[in-house]
Amino acid sequence: MSQSIMQDVRPSWDDYFMSILDTVKERSTCVRRKVGAVIVKDKRIIATGYNGAPSGLKHCYEIGCLREKLNIPSGQNHELCRGIHAEQNAIIQAAMYGVSINEATIYVTCSPCVQCAKMIINAGIKRVVYCGEYPDKLSEELLNEAGINLQKYTKNE
Repeated sequence: MSQSIMQDVRPSWDDYFMSILDTVKERSTCVRRKVGAVIVKDKRIIATGYNGAPSGLKHCYEIGCLREKLNIPSGQNHELCRGIHAEQNAIIQAAMYGVSINEATIYVTCSPCVQCAKMIINAGIKRVVYCGEYPDKLSEELLNEAGINLQKYTKNE
């Protein structure tokens, strides 16, 4: 196979890491939205995360969703949830194993909420690639102010 044909067949790095999100998010235990995150540095996966209850606690699919019971719309009252976000879990996983994510890229299923945006900023992540929109304009403002490259993913075809 010629080199130019081979380049057409291979996915771009963004396509590659975004496709891995589809598998990561399947571990989610959230009943409202499955979200995955993959942190990458130097084209290597550093950590992954998905949304769900903290380790050792009952999952929402077992006991019900507090946000559903209280009729809380997406993007509001983040504190009224048993779950931890995918981005947070990925950042925590890197910290638990002593792996620096400074200057890394995080690939996420949805644009980050404001809580995740603040963690992304302080963790030193420099690029966020996402596919779905999350209703949080403050998050976008903070990421832009911090000089983080926020990029909506579009598959290369």
